[in-house]
Amino acid sequence: MSLPLLLASSSAYRKQLLEKLQLPFTCASPDIDESILPSEDASAYVERLAIEKAKALQGDFSKHIIIGSDQCAVLDINGQQHVLGKPHTLENAVQQLSDCSGRKVTFLTGLCCFNSHSKKTLSIVEPFTVHFRELTDAQIRRYIEQEMPLDCAGSFKSEGMGIRLFSALEGRDPNSLVGLPLIALVDLLEQHGIQVL
Repeated sequence: MSLPLLLASSSAYRKQLLEKLQLPFTCASPDIDESILPSEDASAYVERLAIEKAKALQGDFSKHIIIGSDQCAVLDINGQQHVLGKPHTLENAVQQLSDCSGRKVTFLTGLCCFNSHSKKTLSIVEPFTVHFRELTDAQIRRYIEQEMPLDCAGSFKSEGMGIRLFSALEGRDPNSLVGLPLIALVDLLEQHGIQVL
């Protein structure tokens, strides 16, 4: 008998993605410090947070497979890596998309499946790269006003009108852009003995 699934997230986007697998699960929101550590690179950061989110709920869910996920966007400007967070304001969103115009942004999604009974922990970091079109200030502002992506890392919603901002997508799982790489998740769940098919 496999253990029940718990999604360690309050994200409606991640919940909708996990529903695609048609497996029963519940959701709970972990309370962790999401600050980046000194000298921590983006990949290590998202993997650490995914693991911490999953393990933060083990006290209340002691016999579950707990799924934790975290994401950041990394913009390369002349060889310098810039981590893009959620913009929260209109002006920050305009600045982010202006910086992204004509460039590529790599989304790194940390994913963890944690067995809170056996303590077995499996984690990966899934990259996905977005190539942006050359965008004018008017196009950027029109997009932001239409979709208001102020709670999205990188200031766009790829599952919505944000697809109009891109010239190409590169990676194995477009679900990664929304915050839960389902192909990798199926692999990790099967390693925990959960039959997905």
